Amino acid sequence: MTIPERDGDGYLVDRDRWTPEIAQAMAEADGVEIGGEKWEQILKAREYYEEHGVVPPIRKFAQYLEADQKAMFSLWMSGPMKPITKYGGLPKPTGCV
Repeated sequence: MTIPERDGDGYLVDRDRWTPEIAQAMAEADGVEIGGEKWEQILKAREYYEEHGVVPPIRKFAQYLEADQKAMFSLWMSGPMKPITKYGGLPKPTGCV
């Protein structure tokens, strides 16, 4: 699969090109496995963005998921909002992520 153009941080230049298959291909290209819980968080972030028109800060997103913030950091091995938004075809998070 050909991955659409990405910016220097790995985000899609044209977010309208996002599909689940492209998300998987992007993650594979980056050496990141997304499945199970990670995939659920990506889809929930897309849902949140559609409802609210913004990428939530991690604290708010963890509350939205009714998830433990520390567990999310462990799962993603870093600030979770960057990979969640990148593979979710969403805008880059702003502020503290």
